[in-house]
Amino acid sequence: MNLWKNTYPIIVSCAKGLAPYTEQELKGMGYSIIEATENTVVIRGGMRDMMRLNLHLRTAHRVLAPLLRTECYNLRQLYDDVASIDWENLLDPDGYFTVSSVVHNSTIRDTRMPSLVTKDAIADRMRIYCAGSRPDSGPETFGASVFVYWEDIEMIVYLDTTGAPLSKRGYRRIPGEAPMQETLAAGCILASEWDPTTPFISPMCGSGTPAIEAALIALNRAPGSFKSHFGFMSIKGYDLKLPNERLKNPGRRRFGGASPAEIWKEMVQEARDAETPDRVPPILASDISEGAVEIANMNAIAAGVSRYISFSVNDFADSKIPPPPGVVFINPAYGERLGADDDLVALYGRIGDFFKQRCVGYTGCVLTGNMALSRKVGLRSKHRIPFYNGPIECRMMVYDLYEGGKTEDVPSDAEIIAELPESQRAPEPPAAADDVLSTGV
Repeated sequence: MNLWKNTYPIIVSCAKGLAPYTEQELKGMGYSIIEATENTVVIRGGMRDMMRLNLHLRTAHRVLAPLLRTECYNLRQLYDDVASIDWENLLDPDGYFTVSSVVHNSTIRDTRMPSLVTKDAIADRMRIYCAGSRPDSGPETFGASVFVYWEDIEMIVYLDTTGAPLSKRGYRRIPGEAPMQETLAAGCILASEWDPTTPFISPMCGSGTPAIEAALIALNRAPGSFKSHFGFMSIKGYDLKLPNERLKNPGRRRFGGASPAEIWKEMVQEARDAETPDRVPPILASDISEGAVEIANMNAIAAGVSRYISFSVNDFADSKIPPPPGVVFINPAYGERLGADDDLVALYGRIGDFFKQRCVGYTGCVLTGNMALSRKVGLRSKHRIPFYNGPIECRMMVYDLYEGGKTEDVPSDAEIIAELPESQRAPEPPAAADDVLSTGV
C-alpha cells in the first residue's frame, strides 16, 4: 500500500450537525461528494488532497484514510485483521503511533481493549517485518494515528491523517468558562450566510471563539496553519521525494518530484500568500465580564487576529453597531426549562429588544439549547438550524431584523414543542380530553 501515490475514498468526519457545512466547504474546494451522513462526508483523492483538507477545512474534525473494511466478531479476529495490514509500509519502526477507537459490539465489555489489541497487532507485525524493531505507542498525538471504528460486526481501520482533531486549532490558550468549540463556531458562521465583507458582532463573546473564527474567515487564513503537527507527517515516506507524476488535484498545480514535506511547506506558503488582510470588515466582540474580554483578546493574539477585532467591556445591549448589513451572533446561557430561571427569561427578552431596537438591517443569530426560552426573543425566526454544542442539542435561530418586527410573529406553542429535544420535553400528563395539547407530531 502506497498512500502517497494511490487515490481512495477519503472520509472527512465532523461533529453531529456540521456535515452540511463540511460538505459545503468540500464542494467549494472543487471536490465531488460520494456520500454524506450526519457526521461524515466522503470524497475521493490521495494524500495530497488529505494534506490540503487538513490545512483548509474549518468545520471538520478528522481526515481519515481507510485501510481495511471487514466483518469482525471478536477481539481475536480484530487482532488478525489488523495484523494483515502492511504497517511496515506505513509506519516508521523508529517512530511513534497512537490508537483510538469507537466500538459498539456486544462481545466487548471493556471499551479500552480494541485499542490495546490493535496496538499489539501493529507492534507484532512490525517486529516480524522490521527485524525486531517496532515504533513506540501511547496516548499522545505527536506521531502517527490509527483509528478503529467497530459497529456490531462491521469494522473499519483508518489511518488518521489529522492526529489531534482539527477543532483544536491551537490558538485558544485560555478556554474560559464553557468555551464554544472552534468548528461549531465556524459552522454557525457559515450557516448564518455572513458576507465576510460586512460587520460581524459578537455581543456575548466569552472566550472569543466566534469573533476569532469570523476574523479567520474574513482574512482567508487557513485554520490548519496554526498546528505544528498532523498525523500525515508521521506516515512513512513523508520526507522522501515522490516520483515525478502528474496527479490530478482540484484547484492545485502539480508538485511532481517533491517530497510530501516539501509539498506541505509550499501549501502553507500558498495559503499565507492568499490571505486578504486589507479586506477584513469591522469585527466587534464584547462581554459584560472584563475577565472574559481579557481571555478573548489573548486568544485573538495567539490566533494573530487581535488587530482585526475590536474588544470592549459592556452589556450586550450597549454594543456598538456599525451600519448594516451584517451578522449579530449571540450564544446565551441555555438553562434547563422555561420558568426554571427568571433571569434567563428576562435575558432572552432583552435580546429580542436589542435586535429590534439596535440591529435593524442585520441578520440576528441566537444559538440556544432551550427552544422554549428562544420564544422569549419575541421574533419569528426564518431558520431554526440544528447544531450540537457538545452533547447538548441546540438550534441556531436566524432572524431577518427588519423595522417593525412584532412579538405576535413568534412561533406557536406547537411549533416550539415540536422543536424541543427529548431531554427538554416534560413528561406527558395522563390523557384527559380537555387538557391534551395537540402538537402535530
